[in-house]
Amino acid sequence: MSLSERGFAVRESSRRRTPALDVAVVGGGMVGAAAALALAHAGFAVALIEARAPRPWQVEDEVDLRVVGLAPSSLALLDQLGVWTSIHEARSSRYRRMHVWDAESGAAIDFDAAAQGRDALGYIVENALVQWTLWQALEPAGVRRIGPTEVRGFHAGADGVRLELGEDGEALVASLLVAADGAGSPLRERAGIGSRGRDYAQRAVVAHVRTERPHQETAWQRFLAEGPLALLPLADGRSSIVWSLPEAEAQRVLALDDAAFLGELGVASDFRLGRMLAATPRAAFPLRLQLAERYQAERFVLLGDAAHTVHPLAGQGVNLGLRDAAELRDTLVEARTAGRDIAAPHVLRRYARRRRSADTLDALGFDALARIYAWRSPALVAARGLGVRLLDRLPPAKQWLSRHAGGE
Repeated sequence: MSLSERGFAVRESSRRRTPALDVAVVGGGMVGAAAALALAHAGFAVALIEARAPRPWQVEDEVDLRVVGLAPSSLALLDQLGVWTSIHEARSSRYRRMHVWDAESGAAIDFDAAAQGRDALGYIVENALVQWTLWQALEPAGVRRIGPTEVRGFHAGADGVRLELGEDGEALVASLLVAADGAGSPLRERAGIGSRGRDYAQRAVVAHVRTERPHQETAWQRFLAEGPLALLPLADGRSSIVWSLPEAEAQRVLALDDAAFLGELGVASDFRLGRMLAATPRAAFPLRLQLAERYQAERFVLLGDAAHTVHPLAGQGVNLGLRDAAELRDTLVEARTAGRDIAAPHVLRRYARRRRSADTLDALGFDALARIYAWRSPALVAARGLGVRLLDRLPPAKQWLSRHAGGE
């Protein structure tokens, strides 16, 4: 199959070959699918390449263990893409309040949507539901779904970027290649982009639990010496837990029988929701801070986990990725409106500069928070507690923090 058949058109005025496909997005997770859909809605010709199609989501299935707290900025993007109503009506749980407290000092801080004139601080939704809803919306919006296949290589030139797909090296050509292929991004490595960060030597243990008292549409988070424990409200009245623990401790907790696990979880949560009554099977995933050294190369950009992974204590990983997607769409629209090549170096640098700066500040802020809550010295614990109590008494500061977390 010729290149003209797989993605090249001829621009009559210059006789230069110009890709008929504007953007090839690699990676069909939440962020990659949202980016592809956002670009298609903006009028770009888009293909999404994915190694494995997502498993169909069904309301009869057990609630997925991986959930995300969608911030207002993410809700706005999903609404613009026409998918939020379907997600919301299928299964979602708003949280109106957030209560964060320190096990060592006893200091606490509260955030309340009503105090900010909002109906909710955010919504807890299953990752699988978001991904499946986005996936279903792609083809009706004109996105070409290609897969299951993998990108074996790519080469960027003056006229576009040529991707080699699958075992037979079938070619696809686009003006821009977007890598949304996860934290271990093979495309990032092929583009010669390094990363830096640190391994937290921790795992996040996840499960859904039924509690003696209702969750009160509140996200609860307790900072313990070993790591934070979050209890997130689910639509069916249960809570989803994300319990960050050192590697060996996480393995021990995973091996406990249900009764012992529920007992230890109750103690760790300070019985804030009463006794833990039942739990689903548990799972765990490793925690790492990772930031790409740059977000762009020739006709190539990173977004989502391929660009950054952060500690889950603030629940912002997916929200940062969706902000990447919105920023990329806006940057490309701005370039097209000005009559520029959407993959010109200065265009991609603009996207990279804006998002890498914001992502880095947030990622390092979350990392600093994790370090601060790891303090064991009595003097430092007392200082930490004093700082939290002062912050809780400063409504403007709390409002700024809440709005920043919401993407405003």
